[in-house]
Amino acid sequence: MPALQRAEATVRARLLEVRGYTVHLDLTRGPERFGSTTVIRFGCAEPGSDSFVDLEPAALHRAVLNGQPLDVTALDGNRLALPGLRAENELLIDAEMRYSRTGEGLHRYTDPADDAVYLYATCGPDLAAKVFACFDQPDLKAPITLTATAPDDWTLVSNGAPVKSEGGRWEFVATKPISTYLFTVVAGPLHSVYGEHDGIPLGLHARRSLAAELDREAPELFEVTAASFDRLHELFDERYPFGEYHQAFVPEFNWGAMENPGCVVFRDEMLFRSPATEAEHERRAMVVCHEMAHMWFGDLVTMRWWDDLWLNESFAEMLGYRIAAESTRFTGTWTGFSVQRKGWGYDADQRASTHPVAGNGTRSVAEAMVNFDGISYAKGASALRQLVAWLGDEAFFAGLNAYFADHLYGNAELPDFLAALAAASGRDVHGWAESWLRTSGVDTLRAETERAADGALTALTVVNEGERPHLIEVGGYRVEDGRVVPAGRAAVELGPGRRVAVPALVEAGAQLVVPNDGDLTWAKIRLDAHSWRLVTESLSAVEDDVTRAVLWAHARDLVRDAELDPAAYLGLMERHLPAENVDSIVEAVLTFAHVHVVGRHLTGARRTEGLAAISRTARALLAGDSSDGIRLAALRAAVETSGGERQLAELRGWLTGESVPAGLAIGPELRWAGLARLASLGELDEPQIAAELAREPGTEAEFGAARCRAALPGSATKAAAWQDLFTPDAMSNRVLEATARGFWTSGSEDEMGAYALRYFERIGEAAHRGDIISRLLGETLYPVAHATPEVLGAAEHALAGAELTPSLRRNLADCTDDLRRTRAVRAAFE
Repeated sequence: MPALQRAEATVRARLLEVRGYTVHLDLTRGPERFGSTTVIRFGCAEPGSDSFVDLEPAALHRAVLNGQPLDVTALDGNRLALPGLRAENELLIDAEMRYSRTGEGLHRYTDPADDAVYLYATCGPDLAAKVFACFDQPDLKAPITLTATAPDDWTLVSNGAPVKSEGGRWEFVATKPISTYLFTVVAGPLHSVYGEHDGIPLGLHARRSLAAELDREAPELFEVTAASFDRLHELFDERYPFGEYHQAFVPEFNWGAMENPGCVVFRDEMLFRSPATEAEHERRAMVVCHEMAHMWFGDLVTMRWWDDLWLNESFAEMLGYRIAAESTRFTGTWTGFSVQRKGWGYDADQRASTHPVAGNGTRSVAEAMVNFDGISYAKGASALRQLVAWLGDEAFFAGLNAYFADHLYGNAELPDFLAALAAASGRDVHGWAESWLRTSGVDTLRAETERAADGALTALTVVNEGERPHLIEVGGYRVEDGRVVPAGRAAVELGPGRRVAVPALVEAGAQLVVPNDGDLTWAKIRLDAHSWRLVTESLSAVEDDVTRAVLWAHARDLVRDAELDPAAYLGLMERHLPAENVDSIVEAVLTFAHVHVVGRHLTGARRTEGLAAISRTARALLAGDSSDGIRLAALRAAVETSGGERQLAELRGWLTGESVPAGLAIGPELRWAGLARLASLGELDEPQIAAELAREPGTEAEFGAARCRAALPGSATKAAAWQDLFTPDAMSNRVLEATARGFWTSGSEDEMGAYALRYFERIGEAAHRGDIISRLLGETLYPVAHATPEVLGAAEHALAGAELTPSLRRNLADCTDDLRRTRAVRAAFE
């Protein structure tokens, strides 16, 4: 059956009111299937009506509605018809379900470190029916009571607190009313660390092979958790409502984290088996705060339908950064937002697939999947920052608290939120929403100047070339003794299409003018020519971190818009990055230089020189007196761009622990990155990969070996990797991702160009392999560097195919838009 349509969900929500679920999972039936028995109690507003329940079983053994057996052979895809409903109903479903290897449903993982088995449930969106029978839509919330049977040595964690565990039998308290997509259970021989804060029991959980890492990271995780709780309790009238608060770190997770009430699930790479930069600790802190904000935005009050996804993600995103910056030691999170996170959103908002933040017309759950993007996260958070700046904290949070009070444990839509804010603030919030939430695309704010012959500023006008109002700060800077120091900031309100003079910065003697200084809005900026020249000369001397982040992001934007030669970006990097003192800026610049500038925009000798420029910059950072985090980011870049006899000899030494730069260490992830680099250059073979895999078995080794094997040059190895990528169930989700990452890193231009054409002949097959595999094949494996007319033509032909799912079509369309950008950049500068 097709994915649930909004029209169907609307009818079902009008008819049904779910009283509660009782779910029993039998986790002792072997490696392929688990037992799932569900009892659903629900009312029907129109007795005699028909409806349907969602379930996706391997085998449906029994279905009983109000004491009467249903024909189990009538299961149609993932729907079972429920005829002749009464005012009050009870439905029993007894089924066997399949374990997942793609992180969709109940995922089963065998740890290569010790062969221990772990499970975790991912139920949203549209995945709960892979775990238990349910009415799987966000506006049919109900309490869920879980019991489970598991091996005796396992620990289970779920949304509700455990009330009894004996002999492998587990019972959990009923949850508050929650949507089905928020259900989870985590199971296995877990290593756990417990704590408490402000009367809330806390737990951290991971595989036992990660016990040392969890114990090491637990103090920081508890510290951030406590700080986030304290700040949210200051902001919101309603305290955390879901009892205990567990955070579980699980393997092969597809996302950063998932906000299941009472049991947040994170990808276990966040436990940092390898040395981590300060920016990585900062991002993890933000994610912890983001997921906790979801306890209110998404869990306590849930969007009615997926077109209001922003009511979940935009709020959690904005608050995640804000709370981390205000309440933890990670005070620089907004710098990372400016230089890293917003690029994801700006890219998405300039593609043909862009959509409004809210009310985006999502007709089905399948369409909803593709809107978990940079627009719903980064752009939505930026829009909310604008709203807070416009309304002020007092009115904004008064409106939020009224919104929570009106919709406690229920569902809401955009008009509900706007009504609460309008009542609290007395402002035209609805007009603001029309401009900001119901439109798409990126505005441009341009600085226009008049200058004297010596460059002195004599007039300054800021122009809004877009259609939204913007409340911004315009920054002015002077160059003094080699430093770029503030001359002043001016608050400016820019209506759509308006021009505003800023005389204060002229009077202050500003030389460099930066629109959107402080990064309070969602817009591209364009500097006047004199200001840009000062940036190229003095970027590293700008003292404010966020201003530097805004300027680096501006340079990135110029490259993508074919207004700046990619080689000039690398020149900016070589000149100024060695003096940078913020980890997140160093990481962002090196990553964009490697992945986009060299990986996509440059070809031939220019690409070779580009790699050398990154390598020189990385080694300059390593030789300097930067923080260990910056030097670690530089070491990663040096490892992944090493080339030539001398550098490869140095790399081999690093991988054996020789001459590693002082204060740094080669952890498992960096070691495998170095091995992948050697493999791509033909400096590693299959026996060496196998020996490395056996040397220290574990997740990193499993993924690293897959990446290395795909990176090996040679027709036989490429053919084998290609076959595995397009063979259903040949690999788990994360092994497939690693294989896709390695595939394009070696091979002759002709050979890989042929594979690029074959990719579009076969990509339609991914439509039948689920959203996650579609995303990995449609994005990670996309031949982004092969921007030839033939490949672009093949991409456009594939997009015309009728067999593509909404998710796969969106993935391909976005990557094809980027391919066109690459062609434009090359045409402009080669």
